[in-house]
Order: sequence, then C-alpha cells, then structure tokens
Amino acid sequence: MIEDIVLEYTAYILLGAAVGGVAAFLIAKRLEATRVRSLTQEARTEAERIVEAARAGSGNLKRAAELEAKEEILRGKEAWEEELQRRRSEIERTERRLDDRESLLDRKLSTLDQKHELLDTRASELEEKEGSLEKDKASYQELLSEHRRKLERASGISAGEAKRELIREVEEEARADAAQRVRELKEEAMRGAEREGRNIIAMAIEKTAADHAMEMTVSVVHLPNDEMKGRIIGREGRNIRAFEHITGVDVIVDDTPEAVILSAFDPVRREVARIAMEKLVADGRIHPGRIEEVAAKARKEVEEEMRQAAEEACYALGIHGLHNQLMETLGRLKYRTSYGQNQLQHSVEVAKLAGHMAGELGLDAAMAKRMGLLHDIGKGMTHEHEGTHVELGYELCKRFKEPDQVLNAIRAHHGEEPTRYPETFIMTAADAISGARPGARRESFDAYVKRLEKLEEIATSFDGVSKCFAIQAGREIRIMVTPDVVSDDDMAMLSEKTARRIEQELQYPGQIKVVVVRETRAVDFAR
Repeated sequence: MIEDIVLEYTAYILLGAAVGGVAAFLIAKRLEATRVRSLTQEARTEAERIVEAARAGSGNLKRAAELEAKEEILRGKEAWEEELQRRRSEIERTERRLDDRESLLDRKLSTLDQKHELLDTRASELEEKEGSLEKDKASYQELLSEHRRKLERASGISAGEAKRELIREVEEEARADAAQRVRELKEEAMRGAEREGRNIIAMAIEKTAADHAMEMTVSVVHLPNDEMKGRIIGREGRNIRAFEHITGVDVIVDDTPEAVILSAFDPVRREVARIAMEKLVADGRIHPGRIEEVAAKARKEVEEEMRQAAEEACYALGIHGLHNQLMETLGRLKYRTSYGQNQLQHSVEVAKLAGHMAGELGLDAAMAKRMGLLHDIGKGMTHEHEGTHVELGYELCKRFKEPDQVLNAIRAHHGEEPTRYPETFIMTAADAISGARPGARRESFDAYVKRLEKLEEIATSFDGVSKCFAIQAGREIRIMVTPDVVSDDDMAMLSEKTARRIEQELQYPGQIKVVVVRETRAVDFAR
C-alpha cells in the first residue's frame, strides 16, 4: 500500500516535471540546444533523487505503520483480557448469590414442610374437638329441654307465656324510663327556654308599656240641661226616630241627668252618632233635615280620623308602602273592638312587641312589625262582608301583594295553616301577650262558664282522673288522679296530653296552666 502511494507520488512528480519541461521548452525554445540538454539532464537527476527519497520514505512509513498496528493490537488484547476478567468476576459473584438463594429456598421449603405437618396435626385435633362439641351441644340441648320442662311443670306456664310476660315487663320498664327521660328533658329545656323567653318578653313589654283599657258598647253625650232631651226627642218622637234611622244607633233617654246614651254594637256608627249628637246639641237646631246633614258631615270626619289614625300607626312603627285600600281598612280598626279591646291599639301593640322580640332574637324586626300590624286587618271588614276576619284579611292582603310572611301570620295565628316563618311564632306570642294582659279584654259570663265547663270536660275524659278544678278564672286547671291507675311517670304524659287537647279544642286569651296532682295516703288506727 505504501509503495503504491510512493509510485503515485513519483508519477505526479514526473508529470509535473514533464509539464514544466514542456513549458520551459516552449518558453526557451530559442535557447540553445546544449542548455536544453543540460536542464533535461539536471531534471532527470533531480527526478531520480526524488524517487530514491520517496522510496526511502515509503519504507520508513511502512515500518512505522507496522509498529503502530502491532501496538494497537497489543492494547486491544490487554483491554479484552481486562473485560474478560471483569465478566468472570461478575459471573462468579452471580453464582455465589444464586448458591445463597438456593440455600435460603431450601431452608424455607423445610420450614413450610414443618408448618404443613403442624397444620395437619391441628386440623385433626380440631376435627376431634368439633365432634366432641357436637356431642356436648346435643347433650346441652337435651338438658335445656329437660330443664325447661321442669320449669314449666313447676311454674305452671309455658315458655311462650313466660316470654310474653318478660316482654311486657321490659316494655313497662322502658315506657317508665322513657316517660322519666321525657320529663327530665322537658324540664331542662323549659328551664333554659323559659328563663330566656321571660327576659325577652319582659323587655318587650317594658318597651311597649301599653295602658289601654277595654271599651264599652255605649257612648254618653252630655247635655247643657234636661230641656235638651225634649228637643232631641222632638214632636211625637220624630227627631229621635230620624236620628236612630240615619245613624243606625239606639238613643236611650232615661233619668240620667243632663245626658243621653248612644248604644250600638258597631263602634263606627256609635262614633258618628256621638259626633252628630254633640254638634246638634251645640247648634240647638234639631230636626230631621238638620240631623241628616250633620250626620253626613260627622261620617266624613270619622272616615278622616280613621285614615289619619292608620297613617299615624304606620308612621310610629316605621311601616311604609301599604296600599290605600289596606290603609282605609286598617283605619276602621280604630272603632273596632274584640272583647272590649280596641283593635287598632291591639294591632299596634302586637307590632311593637313582635318587633322588639324579633330584634332581640336576631330576626327581621321590620317584617315582624308589618305582620303584627296586619294580622287582624280582616276585623275591619267583618261588618260589611261575609266570612271570618281571617279569611277576609288573607284575601285582602293577598289581593294587594303583601309578602308571604304577612299572609302566613294572618292564617297561622288562629291555627288555620302551619307556621312557616320564625317571625310568625314571634307575632303569635305578641298577640297572646297583648290579648292576655290585665284590663285588655272582658268576657261575657256565659262564655266564661262554658269555657270552664269545657276545661273540666277535657280533663275528666282521660283514664285515671278522679276529679278536677278550674281555678284562677280559668287560667289554671288542677287534675286529681287515682294513684293506683296513674303512676308518677304517667303524670307528665297526662299533663302534656291535656294541654295539647285544650289547645286544639278551646279558644282563650293567654295561657292555661295544667297541674296534675297524685296523692298517696296511708291510714291506720291506734287502739
């Protein structure tokens, strides 16, 4: 290979020299032939020298290449021997690890064989014990049956009857425990709730501090003298008949000095008649035409007073946005009473109480006031429309888009629909407080007697009640029970059932306290 390179190199040199000679010949063709020959000879000599040098260099290069190749072979051999030695070492280590694992597996197999033998032994023992247990179970069942037969013969009752008796006793104990627990929970809850409720209600009542008394169904008009009675009656009674016909009230002229009495169940008519009578007495001109004119003016004054009273009530409570028809109906409550209690004053009082209590409890005080003011608005329509005040008030407020809370308060405070809002509970409590306060309402004797009779009838309808007494004007009923029939634990259930039934069947202001008394006496004689 090196020789080929040298020959090729020499060929290139010769080619170059020939090209140079041709070029020199072409350039110095006119030189002398002797110089040409001399140069040619020198070129040949130089070429031979170069060839010799090239041959000598190629030999050196060949020897160097051979030496380098031998060294490369030696280095490769050493590297291969090192790699071979490394792989042998790894193989030896792998073999040692495999030998160790094989020994470990042998030991584990030996341990498993021992455990298997132990499990077989235990399984045999368990089978033997299971057989023994089956025999013992059969023997136990036989002994139990024999014992049960002996117990049945000794007690005279069967096993089923004994179970039923045991279940009955357990049920009675559970019922007694449940009644005791109910009473404890109720007392505990009542202590905390009653204390907090009293504080809130007391604060609301103190802030309201109403002193309105009940109203009567008659009005007294004072006269300047008794001669005015004759002018009021008129010739052959025409003036008094005209007055009663126009105003719709009864005029009572009796022996009361310097006074006449106007009687009417409708307070609005009575107020119109009172104003008209006072104007007629002050003017002195009393005849049917004048009576009709003055009564018309008095009716307008009363309507304006009712409107103004409704506006003042809304302003005092901070309630805005009521429809004009609602304002007009609300104003009529100024001359409406329930058991002698003025209904506008009652509605304002309920609104204030509900607002105070709702504020203390973190509820919507403004909505509670609105609910309290409108809860009895239907009473302003009962004289002109058919239906209860609840139905009339509900339909009126619903027609003029009052909130659902107000509609719920109107119907729920008489139990005609469930209470859906916490403010309704507050408003109902405020209504009871306003109606039950001293001097707020009066009750007819017949209604009072009927309520007491119904209370006693409800109380005596339960088993175990021997007698009962309604005391404190029907605000408390005391029930005496038979000790052999009603236990101490049953007393709590009896009082609760009685209270719930009274709530469902009676209508009454405030609350009625139910007290159950159980007395046990031991009597003996010393002789």
